[in-house]
Amino acid sequence: MAELGITPEQLNSSLKGFSSNTSGGFLDVNGREYLIRNIGRTSKLDDLKNLAVGIRQGQPILLQQIAQVKFGPAIRRGDAGLNGQPAVILGIQKQPSADTVMLTQAVEKAIDELGGSLPTGMGKPQITFRQANFIESSIDTLKVKLIAASICVGVILYVFLGSLRPALIALISIPLSIVLTGIVFNAFGQTINTMTLGGLAIAIGGLVDDAVVDVENIIRRLTQRSSDLNHRSPSILETVRAASLEVRTGIVYATMITIIVFVPLFALPGIEGRFFQPLAIAFIISTLGSLLVSVTVTPVLSYYLLPKMTGADHQDSAVVRYLKHNYQRLLTRIIESPKAIVRYSLIAVVLAILSLPFMAKSFLPPFNEGTYLVSLRLNPGTTLTESALIASQGEALIMDIPEVKYVGRRTGRAELDEHAEGVHTSELDIGLTPSKEWDRSASDILQEIRAKLSVLPVAISIGQPISHRIDHMLSGSRTQIAMLIFGDNLETLRAQAELLKSKLSNIPGIADLEVEKQVLAPQIRVVIDYDRASQYGLSASGVNSMLQGLIEGERITQVIEGSKRFNLIVKLPEGDRSVDKLGNLVVDTPKGYVSLNQIATIEESDGPNQISRDGGKRRILISANASGNALSDVVSEMRKVIDSNPLPEGYFITIGGQFTAQEEASKLIGLLSACALAVIFSLLYSKYRSVRLSAIIMVNIPLAMIGGVFALWLFGQPLSIASMVGFVALAGVSIRNGILKISHYLNLILTEQKPLSVETIIQGSLERLSPVLMTALVTAFALMPLLFEANQPGTEILHPVAVVIFFGLFSSTLLDSFLTPILFLQYGQKDMVRIKREFTQHSESF
Repeated sequence: MAELGITPEQLNSSLKGFSSNTSGGFLDVNGREYLIRNIGRTSKLDDLKNLAVGIRQGQPILLQQIAQVKFGPAIRRGDAGLNGQPAVILGIQKQPSADTVMLTQAVEKAIDELGGSLPTGMGKPQITFRQANFIESSIDTLKVKLIAASICVGVILYVFLGSLRPALIALISIPLSIVLTGIVFNAFGQTINTMTLGGLAIAIGGLVDDAVVDVENIIRRLTQRSSDLNHRSPSILETVRAASLEVRTGIVYATMITIIVFVPLFALPGIEGRFFQPLAIAFIISTLGSLLVSVTVTPVLSYYLLPKMTGADHQDSAVVRYLKHNYQRLLTRIIESPKAIVRYSLIAVVLAILSLPFMAKSFLPPFNEGTYLVSLRLNPGTTLTESALIASQGEALIMDIPEVKYVGRRTGRAELDEHAEGVHTSELDIGLTPSKEWDRSASDILQEIRAKLSVLPVAISIGQPISHRIDHMLSGSRTQIAMLIFGDNLETLRAQAELLKSKLSNIPGIADLEVEKQVLAPQIRVVIDYDRASQYGLSASGVNSMLQGLIEGERITQVIEGSKRFNLIVKLPEGDRSVDKLGNLVVDTPKGYVSLNQIATIEESDGPNQISRDGGKRRILISANASGNALSDVVSEMRKVIDSNPLPEGYFITIGGQFTAQEEASKLIGLLSACALAVIFSLLYSKYRSVRLSAIIMVNIPLAMIGGVFALWLFGQPLSIASMVGFVALAGVSIRNGILKISHYLNLILTEQKPLSVETIIQGSLERLSPVLMTALVTAFALMPLLFEANQPGTEILHPVAVVIFFGLFSSTLLDSFLTPILFLQYGQKDMVRIKREFTQHSESF
């Protein structure tokens, strides 16, 4: 180019308009308008070779005289494989509002349609990761759980009610409430997903609670009517109506309180909010639907079906008679000497509260996605070929594991990839066989994967696709724990990170411990000498711009062939991009041509492969996962190591990831739950107009906590956001027992003119034993299917919720059956005298 006098600027100028068309406007001829098109488009390589880029001594200078003109592939920065064979892996991202399952089915249909037009030798496309599998498996699992829960509810209702008709009246509220929920969801554009089904699974037992209380009280009133020997009882219609209205106020208040405790979930931010808000929506809508059914459909069905039952059918079932007999005997004995049960209950509550800080903690339970995602990282500066070779070895090692169905490998960065990864990184998508076919646990499989990959010179991080994305959104790292060291000097940051890593590696339960690959990578440095460049009339920026275009390559234009587009790239030949050849590169200056080494120094060196900043400060990342030990225990030990190893002045550490998110969410849930409890107390006070009676009812919350905390210890579950949601739900459900009892005591004393005595309280407790036990057991046993198969897709998050509610209801119901009568007799008498005086002129039911 120098000999022929062609500069890079001239070359680029000549190529910019190659293979392009232009417009010449239009022309009027004999009353017709002609468009003028200047056609220059071509896709022939010879046309490009013979393109004139200048002229010398009257002779054209063609492009092929100064350059090699040929077809060539784009620079490859990625590689892929499947089960040890070369492959092209295509990633498909959906729009946020798109339905994952429907979109997946449409994509699969399109892939099937491509099957007949594939080139010879190309295998049928195979899907390596299908998020719809996790969704479909979760929904299928929850459908089975819902059916099993409905069966449990039906059995308990029949056992307690002793007849098919009242059981069916109560049971019909489940399908009607679910249908109403579906109608509301459809009206507001809500989707049915794993968490909404989870909300229904948690609520399904409570959907019959209102109807159960209504039916039981109607049966009680009809029994009293049929035993009236004076035949002066009101009509059946009036009896059913009065019985339904008698408990309606308590039902409405109990339902509203159950709903209020879920309101704080709508204030949860981030990932936890996205998970549990659909659950809260489904729970609240279905619960409101059950309330609507209980005040409309249930009384009507009771009027038509219950009076036709025989006298024997109106009596208590054998189970209820047995329970009432023993309950009356125990309650009488405990009322005579109540101090022991009060003392032991108080001790149990205190122990439960004191044990909470010692429990393991986590953000969310681990998912069972059926796919593992393994990240492999070599040192920056490793070539794509070498990186792909090592990753392929890891691919082959993992294929030997019996539970592995396939392994997909992605090395480097794909074209248009949203993740800017270097060629030194690889990811393995490991598809597993169904978990029901495994002979060992998931932790054992993970341990074998780590053991097999430990022979490779790579840093390893293992997770799952969805879990990785959650971690990435929480901390910017694809691991559960992200520790950031901030400071100014890169060498000090690297040294401190490596020192800290060596000490953290001794912590039990820590896995995939890795320092971010901020290392010194090999470089070829071209340093412009400002003084020499100025002597030749050049600016440093101009030289750098020219070198970037020639060495890295510059896209000048595009050549279009049909629907295909090809970039036209100008760059130096690969052989001229070495240290020796770059120095001989000719640079055009106002004073003539000079070699690059006359105005710049070219040297081999090393330098940081990247400089990361957060908040404008330099930082380095130490990432890790927890394996075998609770996340909270691992983080606690890490903090001890950090505290015992002070950093230089001006350097500091922050810890992020799942544990930090759990701490923040726990504080927020605690604060919002306290506000919700204050609202509940105000609601109870507005109903009973008594601080003591409201407090007696709310005693059920710490009583329920006893069982919930015990269950977490029993099942080895950490205190996660899911289990905290279980405690939130438990608070609302457990209060129902106290409301039913206190309201009935008041109705007996105020409406039926019973004296405030031990006998009246025992009578009220016996009459409310059946509905209280039914509502509690129905809610609890409806959750029983979620207690099993905790690792199945769809039940991972709901299992801790079910564990807390199931055992919490047992403790609250058992202790409430004795403590509420005792506390009412001990502390409610003064308020009852006042309430009876205020309600003398009213006939209001509680």
